[in-house]
Amino acid sequence: MKSLWGRAAVRLLSTRLATAAVLLVLAVSLAPVAAQSPEKVPRVGFLGPRTRSNDAGFLDAFLQGLRDLGWVEGKTIVIEYRWAEGKSDRLPDLAAELVRLKVDVILAGSGAVAVAVKNATETIPIVMATAGDPVGLGLVTSLARPGGNVTGLSFSVGTDIVGKWLELLKETVPKARRVAVLSNPANPSQALAIENVIVAARAVGVQLQLLEARGPNQFDNAFAAMARERAEALLVVLDPFFGFHRSRLSALAAKSRIPAMYGSREYAEAGGLMSYGANFRHNFHRSATYVDKILKGAKPADLPIEQPVKFELVINLKTAKLLGLTIPPSLLLRADQVIE
Repeated sequence: MKSLWGRAAVRLLSTRLATAAVLLVLAVSLAPVAAQSPEKVPRVGFLGPRTRSNDAGFLDAFLQGLRDLGWVEGKTIVIEYRWAEGKSDRLPDLAAELVRLKVDVILAGSGAVAVAVKNATETIPIVMATAGDPVGLGLVTSLARPGGNVTGLSFSVGTDIVGKWLELLKETVPKARRVAVLSNPANPSQALAIENVIVAARAVGVQLQLLEARGPNQFDNAFAAMARERAEALLVVLDPFFGFHRSRLSALAAKSRIPAMYGSREYAEAGGLMSYGANFRHNFHRSATYVDKILKGAKPADLPIEQPVKFELVINLKTAKLLGLTIPPSLLLRADQVIE
């Protein structure tokens, strides 16, 4: 009888021990799950100088770059968009908004944007999609080792690229001796660009008519001045806010019957005669690589600034015909794209 009760007690004890063991295993396995907070989704600030529709090509390239790296907007990454709508004076406030949101990294859509964001924060990483002479603008210490919270891609308007603009204009309009140059003094990178234009003009052998416009309300006066001084060609210096009004600038050049050179293909696509420069859509696509590296722990100070290695010539034949120009066959053969 005692042995029967003993065996029953042993079985009961074994059952209780087994149950306790199972409960212990469950408690240990579930404890970390309960303790863990939901995984943080990184947030990227995107500050563009124009509007979403105006910069659709650039934005699409950036988002495609993120997708290529495995990021999905709204799921694995959140993007806070801010647009200056072509008004440079809005940039400081928009930059401050993104800083207050404590985003993990900010994509700057131009050099002027990068300057505004840099003035707003020295800690949040900043990726430039494009900027002219980031060293001269005080954004980085050097291209090889930026040294601060800014990195990304640049497109410096040096004497080589400016010289190419003037050479192509001269090849298109061989008799041109006086070239108007339109720049935006509100853009901090324009001063160096104008210095380089002056140097390049001496080498090419043309006289310059330097004109400025801070906004679209000054475009008509600039083109009237070109007519008075009998400018034979026009160079529009790269500027994000000029880019916002590229269709109007192209239309004014056509109305004034003045052949014009621009620094990006978006102008030629909007009706400008010709453009020569880097492919900025490619820059925005590449900028996603910098964002990816920073979100994975890289420091912007250690990421070298990337510069374009390929430049493209785009010619709008429809505009050439409107101006009564015959584009030299040698130039058409060298064009990366001819718009007909």
